Amino acid sequence: MKKVQLVLKRVDPSAVIVRNVRYVECQKNHAASVGGYAVDGCREFMPCGEEGTGGALACAACGCHRNFHRREVKTEVISESASPTSNGPQRSIYKIIMKVKHPASN
Repeated sequence: MKKVQLVLKRVDPSAVIVRNVRYVECQKNHAASVGGYAVDGCREFMPCGEEGTGGALACAACGCHRNFHRREVKTEVISESASPTSNGPQRSIYKIIMKVKHPASN
């Protein structure tokens, strides 16, 4: 069973949505083959190469693929419709975090 936490918000059609994706700590279990659990301690994904190359998906710190790092998405909604109490565009920031619970773990 997968548990997913998702934050939804109705957006004005004239609004601009900006998503910033960041990959943080590595979650690869290096001791899975022997039945244990050990992570390497890598705290943030740093690409080995330039965007568009194969090295962009490998971490320079731990050597793992980017998919092993926890994904953090920060979404910013910028609405151009100003309210009567404000002088400029309204900004609303919220996070979308996906949490997956694997059926084997309790």
